[in-house]
Amino acid sequence: MSRLEARDVVLGYGDHVVVRGVDVAIPDGQITAIVGPNGCGKSTLLRSLVRLLEPRSGTVLLDGEDIHRTHTKEVARRVGLLPQSPIAPAGITVKELVARGRTPHQKLLRPWSDTDETAVLSALHSTALTDIQDSVVDELSGGQRQRAWIAMTLAQDTPLMLLDEPTTYLDIAHQYDVMDLLHRLNSRQQRTIVMVVHDLHQAARYAHHVIAMHDGQVAAAGAPRDVLTEDLIRQVFALEARVLEDPVTGTPMVVPAHGPGGVR
Repeated sequence: MSRLEARDVVLGYGDHVVVRGVDVAIPDGQITAIVGPNGCGKSTLLRSLVRLLEPRSGTVLLDGEDIHRTHTKEVARRVGLLPQSPIAPAGITVKELVARGRTPHQKLLRPWSDTDETAVLSALHSTALTDIQDSVVDELSGGQRQRAWIAMTLAQDTPLMLLDEPTTYLDIAHQYDVMDLLHRLNSRQQRTIVMVVHDLHQAARYAHHVIAMHDGQVAAAGAPRDVLTEDLIRQVFALEARVLEDPVTGTPMVVPAHGPGGVR
């Protein structure tokens, strides 16, 4: 079952076509990772799935309806997006930022409600930010800032969350903090999560479903163990690698064969 899918979409900017004739179905209630080399169309595909980029041809469907024929506010009530490297307004506090996630639910002349407040407090709690909710976002660590943005997306209270490279610029400890958080949100709240990631190990460890893109098309899609094979990694990433079993999770672990003692 899929609430969000793309059918034969062609996407581009100006005269440049980036994605060509792609079919994608996002499994409901699971974590999907979109992987691929730079410039392959990962972020472009994600933008189309959240209605930020209209296909030149083909259709993106949300709950069976053309997403571009659905009102913007209605889409925002069903799909939340965390873009790459968002910038917070100067001086805004964590709680104020998170409260902005309630914007799609606001109506003309309707005051801030108990439902809005509950959603914000729940998002702060889920992301372990309650104790620093009055702190200025600009003064937080990179990991805390990223959790604040995720909390804002949570407060939007959508069944679908799309994230474009959510661990970019974070150190390794904060990267895994964010990935663990997304895993908890999926397992405890049944949120459907779609994320563009560069780290194949993280994709294999945390995602139920992987979409591998290459040169604007889907090279493979399915369970991590079926998609992240040595042949596919060679084809898509031009990388010689060994796929082993992660000793902690039992999921696939991609080990580059380059370096001392490896392929040169």
